[in-house]
Amino acid sequence: MFNKRIKIKELLATEPSGQEVTIMGWVRTFRNNQFIALNDGSTNNNLQVVVELGMLDEATLKRITTSASLKVTGNAVASLGKGQKVEVKASKIEILGDSDAEKYPLQPKKHSLEFLREIAHLRFRTNTFGAVFRVRHTLAFAVHKFFHEKGFVYMHTPIITASDAEGAGEMFRVTTLDMEKPPRNEEGTVDYKEDFFGRSANLTVSGQLEGELAATAFSEIYTFGPTFRAENSNTARHLAEFWMIEPEMAFYDLEDNMDLAEEFIRYIIQYAMDHNREDLEFLAQRLAEEEKSLPQDKRSELGLIEKLEFVINNKFERITYTEAIDILLQSPAYKKKKFQYDVKWGIDMQSEHERYLVEKHFKKPVIVTGYPKAIKAFYMRENEDGKTVAAMDILAPGIGEIVGGSQREERQEKLEARMKEMHVPAEELWWYLDTRRFGTVPHAGFGLGFERMVQFVTGMTNIRDVIAFPRTPKSAEF
Repeated sequence: MFNKRIKIKELLATEPSGQEVTIMGWVRTFRNNQFIALNDGSTNNNLQVVVELGMLDEATLKRITTSASLKVTGNAVASLGKGQKVEVKASKIEILGDSDAEKYPLQPKKHSLEFLREIAHLRFRTNTFGAVFRVRHTLAFAVHKFFHEKGFVYMHTPIITASDAEGAGEMFRVTTLDMEKPPRNEEGTVDYKEDFFGRSANLTVSGQLEGELAATAFSEIYTFGPTFRAENSNTARHLAEFWMIEPEMAFYDLEDNMDLAEEFIRYIIQYAMDHNREDLEFLAQRLAEEEKSLPQDKRSELGLIEKLEFVINNKFERITYTEAIDILLQSPAYKKKKFQYDVKWGIDMQSEHERYLVEKHFKKPVIVTGYPKAIKAFYMRENEDGKTVAAMDILAPGIGEIVGGSQREERQEKLEARMKEMHVPAEELWWYLDTRRFGTVPHAGFGLGFERMVQFVTGMTNIRDVIAFPRTPKSAEF
């Protein structure tokens, strides 16, 4: 059997007793024709492989270059070097794949994140991205574990949808029509009846509406899948393709919704802290180094580990939108005209406003409720005042909004009136309205942008660095 090996992470944690082991990985460095630093991606820590002088011929030694892949058999012995307790004394080395050291773009030196985005197919091999993507994996697993333990049903909602009823932004069109010569109807517009689905279709911006349908049968469901926004936003916070986690719960009100979202965030962060401590400590050190070049007022008050522990150990602050606007209006930042965007009741708060509330005023995550209905989606439950809706956003340090949710409008007549007001076609959403006709219940849900959560936990400042192959305006490489 070829693949009878032990992973480097596991080997580094064992007591060396001269036992024979087989390891495989990629060369990080090769010093003095004797010491190979080998890495297999299971940890950022390299394993030192010691090659006895004279064991390999000159031609083989020349092939042991950065990123060449090796299969090494040898004995695990106590390491004489600092920093690790075990190394492998090689008895046999097989080169599985050569790597031209002159052409390999990742030389053993510090590279900028911008440069690494240009070689995204290789950036996983760096310590930074090794740590980020192991943490991403752990967070994704924790999402499923959390909901599974609570008895939620995992739903796969459609990636292709037939309407933008959600009103969540510009959509990507899905078509099989010949775009050079599309069929046209009598009015001269494109005839989508000739298209694959017999109508105009798009990539989904959210699985929420379909999720609500399932919640009216299973009580509690969640979705976790890709969503798409065709917004021309070239910022460090936006992607055209990203992953969303959207639970929907029957028999929930807004308070139940907030409680679940807060518990959920704490759970997945704690899970990453428990299972990826080494990676998080590496990323914390990286962030501290990066921030040394920033002016004092731009640096984080807490280190990455301290920030995560702070979120786990402190209850989130809960305020109304009206209270949030009052805080902003009274703030030194507003009075000294430091906000780029204006502040008044009725605005959709910008990231700078959200971050002020979290980072400067409360210094912890904040849940804002009771937003003006004019700036929120049609499906959110109207409050008694007729001006606001039972919405909630969770704001986190460093990135602003991380969760958006609401109690849904379960009253059919109110929902239909709101749809009419917002020009949402009721005939297209007949299936959605059926949930209000046949046994409607109070229900709620929220959406969490997974990449923003990964950003928060890893301390990465650009969202393009927490997804494997970022899709952004004018960029769909790899």
